[in-house]
Amino acid sequence: MNIPNTHSVIRLHPADNVIIALKDLSAGTVVPELSAPLAQAVPRGHKIATTPIHAGAQVIRYGQIIGDATQDIVAGAHIHTHNLGMGAHSTDYAYASESNPQPVVTQKRTFMGYPRADGKYGTRNYLGILTSVNCSGSVAKFIAEAVEREGWLKDFPNIDGVVPIVHGTGCGMSGKDEGYATLFRTLQGYARNPNFGAILLVGLGCEVLQVGNLIGLDRLRSDGNFRHMTIQDVGGTRRSIERGVAVLKEMAVMANQHKREPAGLEHLMVGMQCGGSDGYSGITANPALGAASDLLVAHGGTTILSETPEIYGAEHLLTRRAVSQEVGEKIVERIKWWEDYTARLGGEMDNNPSPGNKKGGLTTILEKSLGAVAKGGTAPLTQVYKYAEPVTERGFVYMDSPGYDPASVTGQIASGSNLIVFTTGRGSVSGYKPTPCIKLATNSEMYDRMAEDMDINCGDIITDGVSLEDKGREIFEMFLTVASGGKTKSEELGFGGAEFVPWAMGAVM
Repeated sequence: MNIPNTHSVIRLHPADNVIIALKDLSAGTVVPELSAPLAQAVPRGHKIATTPIHAGAQVIRYGQIIGDATQDIVAGAHIHTHNLGMGAHSTDYAYASESNPQPVVTQKRTFMGYPRADGKYGTRNYLGILTSVNCSGSVAKFIAEAVEREGWLKDFPNIDGVVPIVHGTGCGMSGKDEGYATLFRTLQGYARNPNFGAILLVGLGCEVLQVGNLIGLDRLRSDGNFRHMTIQDVGGTRRSIERGVAVLKEMAVMANQHKREPAGLEHLMVGMQCGGSDGYSGITANPALGAASDLLVAHGGTTILSETPEIYGAEHLLTRRAVSQEVGEKIVERIKWWEDYTARLGGEMDNNPSPGNKKGGLTTILEKSLGAVAKGGTAPLTQVYKYAEPVTERGFVYMDSPGYDPASVTGQIASGSNLIVFTTGRGSVSGYKPTPCIKLATNSEMYDRMAEDMDINCGDIITDGVSLEDKGREIFEMFLTVASGGKTKSEELGFGGAEFVPWAMGAVM
C-alpha cells in the first residue's frame, strides 16, 4: 500500500462505510470522497461516515465490523464515541481455511548472537538476579548496586550488565492455583532466557513460592551457570549482599566466555506489542510490522503476537490462518476464558480502548483489535501458548496475555523472546531488560516530538508515501542490527529496571 502525501483521507477497504482523516480537517473542508464540505472539524486518525448509517446499523472499517451506530449518522459526520458503540462481531472462525504457506527464503541471513548450551542464541549477555518473592527484591537491587560500585564488570567486556528482576508477589498467595502456576512459569522462563549468561536466584526463605520448588529436580539452566540462596539462611541483608556479589563475580567468568558469532534467523524470536495506539496504528506501524514479521518467518524465525483482550473481535482472522482446527480452537478457548475471567471480576471485554486510544481516533475494542492483529502479517498461525509457556514451534505463534503491556512483554520474554518490538501512536516509553525493545512510531508528529524514545518512524507511510513493504524491510533490518548488539533508544536511556510485571492472578491473602 502506498499513500500519496497529498491525500487528506484514506479508505482502507472497498466495503468500508468510513474513511480516515490523515490530517486535522476543519469544518468546511472539501473531501473528495464526500458530496458536501465537512460540517464539523475531524481530528487526524478519526473516522468520517461516507454514507448515511442508521441507528443500529454496522460501521465497517478494514472490511470488518467495528461496532454499531448508536444514533442515525449522516454522510460526512464524525464517527466516534458519541455515535458508535460495541456491537456483534464475526464468529465465523472458518478454521485453517486461509492458512497459506509463506515463501521460503533461500538466501539465508544471520545475526551475531551469544551461543547457549541449550542451542539457543542470546541478543544480549546479562547477569541476572532473579527473585522468588517481593521480600527479596530490595536485596537483589542492593547486590546489583554493589557490583556497579565495585566496578569489576569492566574486566568482563562480553557482559552487558547486571539486571535485578524484582516483582510484587511470591507470597500471600495460594500455592496451587492458576496464579501460582503462572508466576512459576514466568520465573523459570526468565531464568532460561538466552539473553542471560548467568542467573542468581534470591529468596527470603519462608515464602509460598519456595526456591527449592522453583529449581525443581532438573537444572534450571543447561549451562549450569546458576546459583541460589535465601536471605534467612545466609544470615541477613549485609551477608546476602556480600555473598551475592561474590557469586556473580564467579559466574561472570563463565558468562564472559560467550562471544557473539553468526546465528541463523531460526534463533531469533521477536515478541510483538502495541501500546498507546491511535487511529494510524492499523494503517502504518502495525501492518508494517506485519510485513517484517512475514519476512522473519520466511527466514525461519519466530514472531509472537499477544494481548488477548486486544484481539477480541478479530480472533476470526487468526483462526482462519491457523495451521489446523486444533490450533485455531486454542485461540477461541482463550477468548472464552477471558470472557469468563472478566465477568467473574466485574469487568468486560470492551473496557478498552483507553482514553489515549480514543483521543487518537479508536472507538471500540473491535476497531482496536482489527488494527492490532495486523502486527501478525499473513503467515500461518503455527501454535497457541498460555502465558509464559516455552515457545517451541517456529513461525508466527500466539501467546495468551493481558493487554497491559508490561505484563504481556514479561510473558513473551519468559516464553523465550530475545527481541521485543513495540508500536505506539501516543508515545509509550519503556524497556524490558534483558531483552532489547525497538519502538515504532505510528505517526510523524509524535515521532518528531519524542525522537529520543522512538527507533523508527512509520508515519512516513502517510507523509511521504513509503510503502508498507519498504517499511517492513526497514524494520526487519533493524531486527538484525539490534539482535547483533546495536542499541535501541530505550537501552540508551536506561529503561528496563521497572518493567518486569508478572501477570498477577488469584487472591492476595
